[in-house]
This record gives sequence, C-alpha cells and structure tokens, in this order.
Amino acid sequence: MDRRRFCSSVGALGATVGTAGCMGALGSGGSKKTVLNPPDQDLSEAAHPSYGDEMPAFTAPDPITDETVSIEEYEGEQAVVWTSFYTNCPDGVCPALILRLRRAQEAAAEDGYGDDISFLALTFDPERDTAAVLREYANQQGVNLDAGNWHFLRPDSYERGQELLDENFGLLIEKAPADQYDNLEYQFPHYGLILLANKQGIVERAYPRGPKTDIEQLVEDVKRVATA
Repeated sequence: MDRRRFCSSVGALGATVGTAGCMGALGSGGSKKTVLNPPDQDLSEAAHPSYGDEMPAFTAPDPITDETVSIEEYEGEQAVVWTSFYTNCPDGVCPALILRLRRAQEAAAEDGYGDDISFLALTFDPERDTAAVLREYANQQGVNLDAGNWHFLRPDSYERGQELLDENFGLLIEKAPADQYDNLEYQFPHYGLILLANKQGIVERAYPRGPKTDIEQLVEDVKRVATA
C-alpha cells in the first residue's frame, strides 16, 4: 500500500473521537470489486487502507484458540471486520470500538449470516493483554467467543505489533506515560480505526472515527457486505 498522509492527526488520546464521516448510502456497488457505493468522505489520501484498497495481508496469533490467523484464509470465504485496541484503554475509545464489532456480531447471529463474517480485534499491548486477560475482556464486553467468528489477535511482542500496524495499516503506535491515571504504567495515543472488507479481500469501508461510528449504519454495512 502506498504511504499516504492520514486524514486526521493524533495529538492526544482519543483524537479519533468525533463525528463519523465515512458513511455512504448503500446501493448496487461502486465498482466490480465492491458491494457498497463509494463513501461520502474520500479517504484515498489516508495512510490507512480505504474504499477499494486490498485488505492488508497479515498473520497474528490468537492466544485464546491457540492458532495463527492469516487474513488470506478469509479471502473467497468470509467478509472481515477489523480493528485494533488494548484492554487497558483508559478513555473509553477501545470499549467503544469493541462494542461496535460486538453489535455487528450479534446482528449476524440473529439474522443467520454469522458464518459469512469474521471479527478480528488486534491488541497492540501484548505485554499486558494475555490470553486470560483477553478472555475476561470478552466477558466484560459481551463478545461471544463461542460463535467461532471472533478472534482476539495478539502479536508476539510490542515491537511486532508496532511493525504490523505501521507497515500494513499506516498506524503509528507508541507507549506514552500515564501519570494522570492511577495504577496505569503506560498508555497509547492511537487511532480508533475500523475496517470492513468483503469476501474478495477488498476494503468496503474505513471508519476512521470508529468510536463515534453510527452503530446501526455499521451493522447495515456489515450485513450488506457479508451477505452479498
């Protein structure tokens, strides 16, 4: 993917919290590669993948299922919703991201297309986000791990997580002091990005302000792409 300037800065924690601006009307599709029409907001100059781009090919372990997950295994089989997070997020950004994926997971189960979609949540804090911590976090957030379509992904090291997010998603992750929070050694200023890719591995939507993304719109987008 070409290196491009991201459409918004991240001067402080929660910089991505704002109005979601990448929602387009659902239609017959914007090209032969996509199911959804082009979004209202053109993100083609962003550093992260956007509408019509190939979903980055990456591999990461799922410590709960004890398997290695490769994005390429979904191509031709399932649509994918991806985000990155960490369980110690102190400002509500990450729980808001996971909530949106969880609501989409619930809708897929209710409407019978759960086998056509997978949810990938990548932690960039593997030092603290162990398998046990991630499993407890799933319980806290209402994620259904038994559905078989959710993976918490955990890079082998903090440095590997940095590399993966930078090279594949154009996202820079750096530890920062957390002196203003009790019992929190460090935190991460970070983007609240959600990506939705179709079964052909093409990005249908990039939601750069994921924590503020309209949940009903995201669920509708996911259903349209997963059932196409």
